[in-house]
Amino acid sequence: MTPKKDQRSETRDQRSAIHNPKPLISVVIPVFNEEQNLEELIRRCLDTCGGLGNPFEIILVDDGSTDRSREMITQAAGESHGRIIGILLNRNYGQHAAVMAGFGESRGDIVVTLDGDLQNPPEEIPRLIRKAEEGFDVVGSVRVPRRDSLFRRVASSMVNKAVQKSTGVEMHDYGCMLRAYRRHIVEAMLQCHERSTFIPILANTFARCTTEIDVRHEERSSGDSKYGLWKLINLQFDLLTSMTTLPVRLLSVLGGIISVLGIGFGMFLFVMRLIHGPEWAAEGVFTLFAILFIFIGAQFLGMGLLGEYIGRIYHDVRARPRYFVERVVGRSDPKKEGVRSQERIPV
Repeated sequence: MTPKKDQRSETRDQRSAIHNPKPLISVVIPVFNEEQNLEELIRRCLDTCGGLGNPFEIILVDDGSTDRSREMITQAAGESHGRIIGILLNRNYGQHAAVMAGFGESRGDIVVTLDGDLQNPPEEIPRLIRKAEEGFDVVGSVRVPRRDSLFRRVASSMVNKAVQKSTGVEMHDYGCMLRAYRRHIVEAMLQCHERSTFIPILANTFARCTTEIDVRHEERSSGDSKYGLWKLINLQFDLLTSMTTLPVRLLSVLGGIISVLGIGFGMFLFVMRLIHGPEWAAEGVFTLFAILFIFIGAQFLGMGLLGEYIGRIYHDVRARPRYFVERVVGRSDPKKEGVRSQERIPV
C-alpha cells in the first residue's frame, strides 16, 4: 500500500507544480552608449537571473546608441537565444520611452527595470522579486549610500518630497530605476498613451500595494552619466506635468495675490502722495517700474507653465508613436523577430 500512497503524493505534487509554476521574470534594461559596461552587465545579469530558479528573459533596449552597444546587444542575443532579447530603436527617444518599449516586448509575471550603467548592482534583483512575490504591486528601491554629487542628492531629495506630497505615496527615491512591477501594472501602463511619461509615478497611480527596499548604489566604473543638467531639467518638467496640474492652480492663486497686493500698494501710494506730495516717491516713476516688473515676471512665468501643458496636449493630440522599434533579436519564436510591423508599435 505504501508505494501507491507515494505515487498519489507524487501525482499531487506534479499537479501542484503544473498549476503553480514559478513566475516568469523579465528584466528590462535601457541602454544608451554603454559599450564599456555592457559586457559586464550582461554577464552579471545572466549569473544573477540564472540563480533565481525561475524562467527569465533579459530585454536590452538600445536607445539609438552611437557606439558599439547595438552590435554587442545583437551578438549577446544570438549567443543566448531566448534568454537575452534585444530591442533596437531607430533613434534616441529617452530612457522612459525605451523602458516602455521593453515593457511592450516583455512577457514576465514580474518585470524588473534596471539601468545599464551598473550603479545599481544586478545582484539586487532577487531581493526585489522576493518582495514582489509577497503580493506587492510595485517594489521601489532606495539607494544606500547614494554615490552621486551633492547637487544631485539635494535636488533629488526636493523632488522626492514634492512627489510624495502630490501623489500621497510614501516612496523616497523616485529617481532609482531599479524597481519591480507586477504584470497587471505593466499592462495598465502600456494602455496609457501620453508621450511624456515618468514611469515610477505612472505605476503608482495603478498600484494598490507598494513598498520599497534599500539597495546598494555604486559609483560609475566607466563611461559618463547620460543625464546632464539640461536633461535633468527636462526630466523634472516631465515629472511635474505628468503627475499634477497643481502649478497651474498655484499660478492662479499667485496671480490673485499679486493683483490684491498691487491694488493695495496703489492705494497706499495714492494716499501718501496726497499727504506728502509727489516728491515723496520720486514722482512715482520708480514705483511704477517696480510694479510693472512684478507683473511682467508673473506673466512670463504663467506663459511658460501654460506652454508646458499646452505643448504636452499638442503632442498627445497628434498621437504619434512613443517610439519606433526597428528590430527585435533573440526571440525563440522566429516569427517575432525582424523588423516590427506598424500595428505592433505601441502608441
